[in-house]
Amino acid sequence: MINIMLCCASGMSTSLLVEKMKKAAAEEGVEVNIWAVGANEVKANATKADIILLGPQVRYAQKKIESEAPGVPVGNIGMREYGMMNGKAVLAQAIELCKK
Repeated sequence: MINIMLCCASGMSTSLLVEKMKKAAAEEGVEVNIWAVGANEVKANATKADIILLGPQVRYAQKKIESEAPGVPVGNIGMREYGMMNGKAVLAQAIELCKK
């Protein structure tokens, strides 16, 4: 089971991406727990996450988020993948980052 936390400005814009990632995971037979939070909720949720992916609108806060979630890998969702809500590609990115 991989616990993936997506982070955006308020947690709302990533909700659709969460659903698309869950669908992609089901199709690929990957067990995941995926949820979205706003940037101000990272610290409260960091201990539950194996990986944190940042939406383009909060990319600027990566250093702060890394300090609030020590030991948890933090990555940035690509603008193209985010804009197209490409759940399969973002899921693949999360899985790859977990392997590192």
